[in-house]
Formats: sequence, structure tokens, C-alpha cells
Amino acid sequence: MTDRILIIDFGSQVTQLIARRVRELGVYCEIHPFNKVTEASLKAFGPRGIILSGGPASVLDIDTPKAPEAVFNMGLPVLGICYGQQTMVAQLGGKVESHDHREFGRAFVDVTDNCGLFDGPPLDNPWKKGERQQVWMSHGDRVVALPSGFKVVGVSEGAPFAAIADETRRFYAVQFHPEVVHTPNGAALYRRFVRDICGCSGDWTMGAFKAQAIEAVRKQVGKGRVICGLSGGVDSSVVAALLHEAIGDQLTCVLVDHGLMRLGETEQVVKVFRDRFNVKLVARDASDLFLGKLAGETDPEKKRKIIGATFIDVFEEEAKKIGGADFLAQGTLYPDVIESVSFHGGPSVTIKSHHNVGGLPARMNMKLVEPLRELFKDEVRVLGRELGLPDEMVGRHPFPGPGLAIRIPGQEITRERLDILRKADAVYLDEIRKAGLYDAIWQAFTVLLPVRTVGVMGDGRTYDYAVALRAVTSTDGMTADFYPYDMAFLGRVANRIINEVKGVNRVTYDVTSKPPGTIEWE
Repeated sequence: MTDRILIIDFGSQVTQLIARRVRELGVYCEIHPFNKVTEASLKAFGPRGIILSGGPASVLDIDTPKAPEAVFNMGLPVLGICYGQQTMVAQLGGKVESHDHREFGRAFVDVTDNCGLFDGPPLDNPWKKGERQQVWMSHGDRVVALPSGFKVVGVSEGAPFAAIADETRRFYAVQFHPEVVHTPNGAALYRRFVRDICGCSGDWTMGAFKAQAIEAVRKQVGKGRVICGLSGGVDSSVVAALLHEAIGDQLTCVLVDHGLMRLGETEQVVKVFRDRFNVKLVARDASDLFLGKLAGETDPEKKRKIIGATFIDVFEEEAKKIGGADFLAQGTLYPDVIESVSFHGGPSVTIKSHHNVGGLPARMNMKLVEPLRELFKDEVRVLGRELGLPDEMVGRHPFPGPGLAIRIPGQEITRERLDILRKADAVYLDEIRKAGLYDAIWQAFTVLLPVRTVGVMGDGRTYDYAVALRAVTSTDGMTADFYPYDMAFLGRVANRIINEVKGVNRVTYDVTSKPPGTIEWE
């Protein structure tokens, strides 16, 4: 990874989108909090260019976040976004003021002059002088005077310095957010900056990453033994496949079946990894243990904690049976890493406890192997395909660690309810695939509601469960919209579930977005 871009984070909600846009160009990048960047760390990272993110602060505040001065003294191209523009201007001698005319949401920028950021072949350059572009704004303060060497290249109604450029130093800045979908031609600006201005070749591919990751695992592990908790989810499956290619029989995977899996899920995981990849795999059926501990429990947080604690106990038992290991493999992704070092992180309201194996290393005295910690979710899927995992596994929708337990809200978890839910969910997903909608949906599932309703079947009265269908679109799971099915599809799904799943006589569709709702019901 000789070509690198450094993104300095000032706390924007969409900083990760900047990284995704850069990586889509085949260029490696990392996000570092502004207060963790030093001149030494800049030199050690060796970026070809630097992007300053947006953020919630005001440069007019006392002790406002600033970019390290070395950023502007290294001779590297710099691109400032929103707050990044404002701190660049303020630090280089310009002026920023608070203003009554704020801009939040859709706006339009008129391109008033040419610059390196806007240049490009006429046929594929939407940012030509004289053009008007839709953008996404989110600012109260605005630039009112430029530092020496800068010129205005774009204006909007609320931002007379919506885009600025210092061609000599290769400093560029925009008040809007080109990384979001609401700036339709924003990707062209990142391409110009990263590929043309910074000179990055765009040769960072999943094939290259795979080779580097395998070599790194071999170097870290040596002759040691590795244990991996395999759930069948995308992250753990890709970790297992990568480690198996890297170290072979030094890896042992442990699949803990807590009885809360989807229909045929355990069998599919075993078939792929044991039969296709010849991975050493221990499959433990612990469904009786888990369901016994969950008996009588209806509170969602207690369900999660019981499942998490029991999982750790069972995993530890199986690890001891195989003689232990030197390393524990985990599917930590880059968003987890970013959050763990975020300067603005800290205590927040617990919406839901997350099920993971974070408590294992300290208890089991193992070192961590985290080969995916530099990747986003979509990149993990690409890597999985590089490793030969079947698409039905790599492309599957997210599935929560507590499994179906949190899709039976407000009720005790019983085998009867699990069987009803599994069958209804299988019918729903089958219809989604038949309609060619699976890849267009971020996540889809069925919820068994804590209510029975009166129905009529065969001229007889029924009093059975109601289920809710859920389907959302999203890019990262942080926000989501319900999927806009046509009514014919919903009618077809409802008809099949009621006819094929004994115990259900009513089907509803959840049209709540996130926020205010969450994707899962518990």
C-alpha cells in the first residue's frame, strides 16, 4: 500500500463515507482523530494527500479543534470538507464568522472559476465553470475572508466561499459534503483530488489485500495455534477462510449452535467449512443449555446478557477440549477500530447490548488476530469472494449474535415459537430471492409478535400468532429506511406464510425508519 490518503477526523457523522469514497477509487486510506495526529505520525504514515473532515464544532469557540500545523507545511495536497474548510481558512489567516443564513440540507453551488479540483475532460467533468451543482450543506458558520493565495471557485446562496482553491500549494476546500449521496457528483471531486492531484495510482485491490493479510497472519502467528468463533455470519466466515488459507491446520473453528439460528443455518456452515474448505471445525449443539437458561425470560437486555455469557462459557469449554490455543481470531472491522479511538467517543446511552466475544481474551490468556480490522463491511464481502466463499454466505444479510431470541419480543423463548418463526422467516426470504430483491435490501427478517389474533380458516375460528415483516435499505446500518415493496409482493408473502406456517393467521409490514426505530425489534 504505497499510495495512502490520511483523513483527519473532526467528528463528522459521515467521516466514514469519505473513507469509503477514497477506497472505491482503489486507494488505501485511514481515519485518524485530529488530536492523535502529530508531525511524527504524519511522516510515519506517509500519505500522498490529506483530507480534513467535517465536524460539529465551531472554529469560533475557545479550544476549537485544529489541524496539526504540519499538515500545511509538508508540501502535500490538502482537501478540507465543511468544518475542514473552516479550520483551514482560520489557521492560514482567513476569517470565519457565524451567520444568520445557515444551510442545512440540499443547496446549489455555482461553479465560478476553474481549479485543479474541478478540472477534467469536458465530457466527464460536471464541475465546469458556469455549471450549477446540487450539494448537501450542513453549516452555521461560514468563511467570509480568504487567506493569501486562495481564490473563490464556487458559491451558494448561503456560502459566498462554497469552494476555494490555492493552486500553488494544492490546498482545496468546500463548504458542502461531496461524500454523501445528496451531492450527486461529489465522487468526481474525490477522484480528481485522490487520483489526479495526489497522484495515487488506484492499485489497492482485494487481491492485493488478501496477499498482504495472509503474509501478516503468518508472521504474527508463526507456529502458534489459533481458535476462531464461527457463527456463519459474513465477518467470522471471511476470517475463518482467510486464516485457513494462511495457516491451514493451525486453525480450529468452533461453531456454537445456541438453538437460535435460522432454518438450516448450522448445517450450511458445517457443509461449507468442513466439506468444501476442509477446516478443522468443532460444532457444539448447545441449544438445550441456552434455551434452559432463557426459560421464563422476556426482558430483551437480560436475554442478550444470558446469551452472551452462556456463549463465552460454552466457547471456553470447547477451547479447553481441543487443548487451548495461542491466539483468538475475531472479525473486528474498521468501523469498530475508528469508534474505539474516536476523540469524541465516551459514555453514551445503551440502546442495545451487542453480542460479541470481547470478554474471551482476558479470561483465556490469548492474543488477538484481527485480519479484517482495516476493512469496511462491503470490502469484507469482496474479500470473501476472493477467498472462494459461496455468494449465499458472503452476500447474506446481517444476523444478530443473539439470533432469533430478539425476534420474539416480549415473550419467553420456546422451541414452539422458534419453529414458527424459522418457518415464517424462511418463506419470507425465499420470496425475496424469487423476486430478485435480496441484494437490494440491507436486511430482511420476520418478527413473531407477542399477540394472538382471531382469524377464519376453513370456516373455523383460529386464534394464532401475528408476525411482522421487516426490510430496510441502508449503507452502514447506522440509519435505515423501510423497503418500498409493492402490495402484490406483500400479499403473496402473507398468503404463503399463513398457508404454510401453522400457528400464524396474520401478517403485517413494519414501515418504521431508523431513527426513530431500530432495525431489530429488541
